[in-house]
Amino acid sequence: MGRLLSELQLGKGDGQYSKRMTELAKTDVLILDDFGLSPLTEDHQRDLLEILDDRHDKRSTIVTSQVPVKLWHDCIGNETLADAILDRLVHNSYRVEIKGESMRKARSHIGKDKNSLKKEKTLNPLLVKKSDED
Repeated sequence: MGRLLSELQLGKGDGQYSKRMTELAKTDVLILDDFGLSPLTEDHQRDLLEILDDRHDKRSTIVTSQVPVKLWHDCIGNETLADAILDRLVHNSYRVEIKGESMRKARSHIGKDKNSLKKEKTLNPLLVKKSDED
């Protein structure tokens, strides 16, 4: 999500902002990945509100986050903009909470037996000194 908001900021400088916002408004499904991982500037907050306002009741928006929903208000910052943004996200939404290990972590263990996992942990090349460096 950070990259999207940064690109919109660049669009303000190169005259492409309006075109990018129109493209986002017309995209059938917009995925905002990793919501809340980095702080939102005031410009980012306003851009996000505008994106969601343009899409509200017209197009689908999927938000993924490692931050619990109850903390999203704090992640946004400005109380008034947070209320407006979350109102547009939550209205007519479906919430899916997934519990357990991340898929990346789970996939990294597929096909490995317990012995190879133990070896991998003890022989981590970042932690083991090479013998010729002594």
